[in-house]
Amino acid sequence: MFYIHQSSCISAQQTFANADINRLLEAVDNKLLVKEPSYDGIPTGILRRMGKAIRIGVGTALPLLRSSADPVAGIIIGTADGGMEDCIKFLNQIIDYDEGMLTPTNFVQSTTNAIAAQIGLLSANKSYNITHVHRGLAFENALLDADMLVKENATASYLVGGVDEISTYNYNIEHLGGWYKKEPIAATGLYSSGTIGSIAGEGAAMFIVNAVKANALCKVTGMHMLHTEDKQVVSEQMKLFLDKHLPVAEQVDLLLTGENGDSRLLHYYTQCEAVLNKQATVARFKHMTGEYASASAAALWLVTKILKDQDLPAHMIKYASTKTAYNRVLIYNTQKGKQHSFILAERTNLK
Repeated sequence: MFYIHQSSCISAQQTFANADINRLLEAVDNKLLVKEPSYDGIPTGILRRMGKAIRIGVGTALPLLRSSADPVAGIIIGTADGGMEDCIKFLNQIIDYDEGMLTPTNFVQSTTNAIAAQIGLLSANKSYNITHVHRGLAFENALLDADMLVKENATASYLVGGVDEISTYNYNIEHLGGWYKKEPIAATGLYSSGTIGSIAGEGAAMFIVNAVKANALCKVTGMHMLHTEDKQVVSEQMKLFLDKHLPVAEQVDLLLTGENGDSRLLHYYTQCEAVLNKQATVARFKHMTGEYASASAAALWLVTKILKDQDLPAHMIKYASTKTAYNRVLIYNTQKGKQHSFILAERTNLK
C-alpha cells in the first residue's frame, strides 16, 4: 500500500509530546478524555473559536505538515462524529434565539468536513481535501483513498488521519443504547468486567504517507473491511487476508485487537485470536483510548511506535508468545460487531 514517514497522536494518554505509552492514565467517569497540548502552532484568536474535534485534529496535523519537506498533495480525514457537538449547539441556538441572530461559528464548524477544511486553511494547502464519514470504517476508507492516490502519484505525499470526540449528544445516545458501561470501571479492569458496554473515548491520529521506502517508520502492506455479524465469516476473512499479504510460511508477530470489555463482542476477538493458534503475541489498546468510531487510527499510531521502538507495554499484553521481535503487526477492530477491519503493518527493513 504505502509507507508511513511521520505520525502524530493526541489521545487520553501521553502520546503527543514526549510520548510515554508505558504509563497508563485512567478514565474519569468512564470517559477517556484527550490530554490536550497547548496548541502553540494555532493562532489564539482562531483556537478559542474551535470546537474540540477541530482543535485536536488540527493540533495533531499541523506539526507534521510544518516539519514535512514538501507540501502534501492531499488531506484525507476519516471521522464518524467530527463537528457533532457544534452542530447540536447551533440547532439549540435556533430554538434559544427564536431563529434570530445566531452565532456563525457553530454553524461553520458543524459539518464533518470542518476538520480537513481547517487543516487546509491553516496550512495554506489548496490540494485534494476530503473527509470520509463511514461510522466505524471512516479511518479505513481514508486509508483506502490514500492508497489509491499513492498508486497514481508515486512521488507525492499525503496527510491521512482519523478524528472523533466525545460529544454530549452522541454520548447520551450511545449510553442509552447500552454501548457504554453503567458501572464505574477502571482501565485495568475493563477486560475482566464481563458486562456489556465499554468506556467512551476520543482522539486524533495523523500520518504522512507516500510510496518512498527510505527513512520510513513502517509500511502498511494491506487493509481489508467487511460488514457482517457472523464471527465465522470474520475469522475466514482474516485467514484469507493473511494468506494474501504474508510471504509463504510467515506469520504476524503481534495481533493488536480493539477488544473493549463489551461481553457481546468478545467472541469476535477470541475467534480471530484462535486463527493465530498462539503463534503471535496478542495485545489490546482500548483501555488506553476508549471506544470511538475511528479508534483504529490510534491503534495504527501505536503500531508505528511499537515497530520503531520494539517495545510493547506490559499493560497491553493479553497473551505473550515466544517471539522477541515485532516485525509484522495485524490490527483487528470491530465497531458494534457489524463493521470489521484488518490493517497489516510491517518494519521497512524486511525483505
